Amino acid sequence: MPCHRCIENGFKMYVQEQGGKLGGREIEYFKVDDESDPAKSPENATKLIKRDQVDVVVGTVHSGVQMGIVKVAKENNTLLIIPNAGVDEATGPLCGPNIFRSSFSNWQPGYAMGHVLAERGMKKVVTLTWKYAAGEQSVKGFKEAFEAKGGKVVKELSLPFPNVEFQALITEVASIKPDAVFVFFAGGGAVKFVKDWAAAGLKDKIPLYASGFLTDGTLEAQGNAAQGIETTLHYADGLSNPRDKSFRLEYAKAYKLQPDVYAVQGYDAAQLLAAGASAVKGDMSKKAEVIKAMEQTKVDSPRGAFTLSKAHNPVQDFYLRKVDGRENRLGSVAVKALADPARGCRL
Repeated sequence: MPCHRCIENGFKMYVQEQGGKLGGREIEYFKVDDESDPAKSPENATKLIKRDQVDVVVGTVHSGVQMGIVKVAKENNTLLIIPNAGVDEATGPLCGPNIFRSSFSNWQPGYAMGHVLAERGMKKVVTLTWKYAAGEQSVKGFKEAFEAKGGKVVKELSLPFPNVEFQALITEVASIKPDAVFVFFAGGGAVKFVKDWAAAGLKDKIPLYASGFLTDGTLEAQGNAAQGIETTLHYADGLSNPRDKSFRLEYAKAYKLQPDVYAVQGYDAAQLLAAGASAVKGDMSKKAEVIKAMEQTKVDSPRGAFTLSKAHNPVQDFYLRKVDGRENRLGSVAVKALADPARGCRL
């Protein structure tokens, strides 16, 4: 299922649990397809704000598209909750009092994995990603943690998004013979990369590590090729908190499938909005009060409770997960309460 659908499912499920209302107000939905096209992003965000007069914009998935939405939300002082796109700038140089995120920054999962590999004594690592914000920022986070503890990224490889011709790059990695490789891919590209990696016979020769999106929502299509891959993310299968147990049960009942990280982020975007709406009994014109309540809330999330940083990004645990069957099984906590550095944010 596409990640935007899971985000929407999670968001609407929380609203339904509150009887269709947040802060006593009925929730009305307006929908625009961003077509993953950054060029159309400002126009689409403006439509929602000017034409539909929405109180809050919830979106989006793609980091490039997100940049345009953030700029328009700032210009209009419209409340924005980002349920996925990890683009560092949104809670960095482009941060603002009305900009919130219920997901992660691209830096966070990469940093967590850099920490893990350094702790394991790895010395030489090659990175591989698409040449776009999500991938490059994830690699940057990885490199920062890994090299701070004595490791060395010996080669940074990339290819244009959404190109999936991985063969030449896989051959190059094999010739370098690193201790490990760290990658960032998601969706269909992640499926193809994992299969190509296994087909090249490298699965048991060079350990493959990644930001969790490589194996989230993709395991069924990846099949055996994904078994044993370790990733870092702010959600995992097998968490023991009661909130996650009830969330999984209700989600499976409502949508006839297991939730993934995208569904959790959508659910928590609604929880964040609820904190703001409840504080003003649904009167969203009281912006300063809405923002203050959202800033101070502790979100009781299926991933584990989290608070927000000064820049409005989740301060959350990052888990080390291992693919086992069709699950990203929890191994351990890679980094506890990891806060994004929010470089360039003046809040």
